[in-house]
Amino acid sequence: MTKYIFVTGGVTSSLGKGIISASLAKLLQARGYRVTIQKFDPYINIDPGTLNPYEHGECYVTEDGAETDLDLGHYERFLNTPTSKANNITTGRIYQNVINKEREGAFLGKTVQVVPHITDEIKRNFRILGENGEYDIVITELGGTVGDIESLPYIEAVRQFRWETGSNNSLVIHLTLVPFLAAAGELKTKPTQHSVKMLLEYGIQPDILVCRTEHHLTNDIRKKIALFCNVNINAVIESIDAQSIYDVPLLMLKEQLDKTVLTKLKLPHKLEPDLENWKDFLGRLKNPTADVRIALVGKYVELPDAYKSITEAFIHAGAKQECKVRVEYIPSEQLTPENAVEKLKGMHGVLVAPGFGERGFEGKIQAIRHVRENNIPFFGICLGMQCAVVEFGRHVLGLENANSTEMNPDTPHPVIGMMEDQKTITHKGGTMRLGAYPCDIKKGTKAAAIYGKNHISERHRHRYEFNNDYLKQYEAAGLIPSGINPDNGLVEIVELKSHPFFVGSQFHPELKSTVANPHPLFINFVAASLAYARKK
Repeated sequence: MTKYIFVTGGVTSSLGKGIISASLAKLLQARGYRVTIQKFDPYINIDPGTLNPYEHGECYVTEDGAETDLDLGHYERFLNTPTSKANNITTGRIYQNVINKEREGAFLGKTVQVVPHITDEIKRNFRILGENGEYDIVITELGGTVGDIESLPYIEAVRQFRWETGSNNSLVIHLTLVPFLAAAGELKTKPTQHSVKMLLEYGIQPDILVCRTEHHLTNDIRKKIALFCNVNINAVIESIDAQSIYDVPLLMLKEQLDKTVLTKLKLPHKLEPDLENWKDFLGRLKNPTADVRIALVGKYVELPDAYKSITEAFIHAGAKQECKVRVEYIPSEQLTPENAVEKLKGMHGVLVAPGFGERGFEGKIQAIRHVRENNIPFFGICLGMQCAVVEFGRHVLGLENANSTEMNPDTPHPVIGMMEDQKTITHKGGTMRLGAYPCDIKKGTKAAAIYGKNHISERHRHRYEFNNDYLKQYEAAGLIPSGINPDNGLVEIVELKSHPFFVGSQFHPELKSTVANPHPLFINFVAASLAYARKK
């Protein structure tokens, strides 16, 4: 029978429930258990796809085309196993499912209420991944903090679920804060006590407390928390601020979080966790032999979480190359023909980031012109690739006012245009080209050398594509399509023949980079930037 772990948060948001969930899952996976993690978000949007990245960070896309919370990126990067649309559920989706059933007459005329109908739908979604026989343990992270109005149905659903499944089949880990008051010179446990008290009011006794802290918990503080929160002292887990999120699994191993969980779920401890590859990655991450400065040119750079998967992909690729990648965020709106050279001075590589809309578009064009003309390594992702196509059209092919129809529907040279099957769509949510699609790579190209194979699959999230009417012109001038979708002939990868590294991808390679398998495009971009740095 599948066992269930629920991770709740208290006192404040942003304590790191996603990292704790991913770290615990990593430890259990390293002991030989089949583990997955799901995230339940209390907001009413159907999915994060329509949210501004400033609101919620990046939108992470799964293999099956679900637009999900960025925490799913952590799950995949830690576990090296893909997630799916079943791994991220929002209140909006829960209510939509219930309302659809009500419209179909599924409730036989009953009054539809939060309890039992909404809580039943939440519990049904808790179980989906556990009932397919693929997992021994399902970890469910509940977004928000205990006490939030929107979180209440989830907490109630957990209470009911635990009562229905019986003892030893589920447990609750509550992540809380033990703040340090500088004026008093001590750690304070009262916020944790209040948070647990609130959970108890809702009928849930947490089994394990993970305490986020800036200072080590003394034995006396652990005893105090255990006494006032009704947990064993070995179930008070310290989660101290870490140098890197990738240190957290080892910190949790030291605190024996995985052992405590297995004991409470009455599961055998199996093997000691095999974390040799993880430790090897950390060793290379912390002991670089070189460093490079890479500019990330984008429109959401004030919030680094908007590009979370990209920055993590740089960490994975940097460790592979034993190189510290210093990502420097440059707002694309601030780049002009006059200042682009100055703003990008000292950079060993430039990545032009994905995004939507006109803001900052011309700044990205200026960045690409500078790196193309000066042989600086360039990597463009999605809109970044489209910008490279527009820049090349304007300044090499002489196509005056070439543009994407997203930015200018009346451009005389629509080198980037909306896909035919997107033109009739009026609904915004979940209607883009989403998820994994195949790509055939041309032999003898840089892309073929990077991937080492001719058939790949990558994840997408976009509405606009390279306009194949201009394909022969671009090829003749040296910007070649080195990756093509075999089903519809759409261009997936472009590269510049006469440049040390100038590659643009219509897909999002950062979504498939993990600790165990850094993405080859990022590895090679970092290597090219390193080679450029050594020449300087």
